[in-house]
Amino acid sequence: MTDGMRSGPARDTVVVGGGLAGITAALALADAGVRVTLLEGRPRLGGLAFSFQRGELTVDNGQHVYLRCCTAYRWFLDRIGGAALAPLQNRLDVPVVDVTKPEGRRLGRLRRDALPVPLHLGRSLATYPHLSLAERAKVGRAALALKGLDLADPTLDAQDFGSWLTAHGQSARAVEALWDLVGVATLNAVAGDASLGLAAMVFKTGLLSDPGAADIGWARVPLGELHDRLARRALDSVGVRTRIRSRVTSISQNDNGRWSVRVPGEVIETDAVVLAVPQRETHDLLPDGALDAPEQLLRIGTAPILNIHVVYDRKVVDTPFLTALGTPVQWVFDRTEASGLKSGQYLALSQSAAQDEIDAPVAALRERYLPELQGLLPRTRDAQVEDFFVTRERTATFAPTPGVGRLRPGARTKASGLYLAGAWTATGWPATMESAVRSGIGAADAALGALGRPRPRHLFDVEEAA
Repeated sequence: MTDGMRSGPARDTVVVGGGLAGITAALALADAGVRVTLLEGRPRLGGLAFSFQRGELTVDNGQHVYLRCCTAYRWFLDRIGGAALAPLQNRLDVPVVDVTKPEGRRLGRLRRDALPVPLHLGRSLATYPHLSLAERAKVGRAALALKGLDLADPTLDAQDFGSWLTAHGQSARAVEALWDLVGVATLNAVAGDASLGLAAMVFKTGLLSDPGAADIGWARVPLGELHDRLARRALDSVGVRTRIRSRVTSISQNDNGRWSVRVPGEVIETDAVVLAVPQRETHDLLPDGALDAPEQLLRIGTAPILNIHVVYDRKVVDTPFLTALGTPVQWVFDRTEASGLKSGQYLALSQSAAQDEIDAPVAALRERYLPELQGLLPRTRDAQVEDFFVTRERTATFAPTPGVGRLRPGARTKASGLYLAGAWTATGWPATMESAVRSGIGAADAALGALGRPRPRHLFDVEEAA
């Protein structure tokens, strides 16, 4: 018997959507003794964090990382048996290469020491070569001001992070070389386009809460190994009925309070429904009256991420990842081992907030980025490019614009038995894997309460560790 589960009649729930939010909700519900059917329209699980084959390569659609402070995603990895396949750094260490210096490339590092907050970053900031001494001092004062913000203050959501940084003495160079270096990758927006509330959450939680909070983790295997194969095995082990290629066309509540979920050729009757799909799809499936202002879902914008994949005939970089200044290249990851490449080196460039390039032709991107890589990584100048291709996620995340917080709905709706999940819902986090998992836990928790089932005790661990 599952920990915390009490005897009683089993109840039924349909989870619509097989991304991280839906998988999490299905696991949590099934752990509590609920009969769960998980419906996913695609031929795989994993949502926007998936893998595909390109010849002999196994390719992730985009590079995904998480931090030690991402307690919900870490719970998810443990729950599916994948934690060892996506380990964390022992200690935060980010190589930052500046290619604009007259004397040539200059390497700096953002790393932490084994000291309490905020001293854990003190030495790194004091010696960070990409900022002047005066800029470093002002960064420290802004960080302390950021630490003092109250994340529960709703007025933070209406302000933009860029204006706040300017008001706190941050130069354009400081924004580029530090604040956006972290913020663009986590928020998928530059500081001037991002909600102060979300930015403050990222920096307070990731850099100013616990010395190890920002240690970086990433999958050493293809994402499909985690979010599809291992996730499906975990779902199977608790009796979840998982159906792929099953796109839901409508949901409705019957006179008896049960729900009808329609897929082509079939209607599934159930006690409760968790909608774990993007905001526009949620809007189209919501029955009348489920939200007071459903049109607000359509006002939650989206932001793209462009991923550029380059395979060289030899090794051109020795670090597992790096980030760059003075070039359009943002973050570069070595995906050689994870992809199964037998010789040479495979690099993946993760380009967030890519509105200006998301629809650019592959030839134009190749013409732009290969020379940029030669400036950033000198060994590429003598290397042969074996393959160059692009993956595009035009709606990779919700746009974290000022005011978005009041548009994000919670897990509960006004329709009894209908719950919402997804990284775009009101988790307090930006659109990350952490937010997706937290939303699935929240939706499952709400559903279990209504179904009269106790919440499995292990779900409390996520919130207590946050």
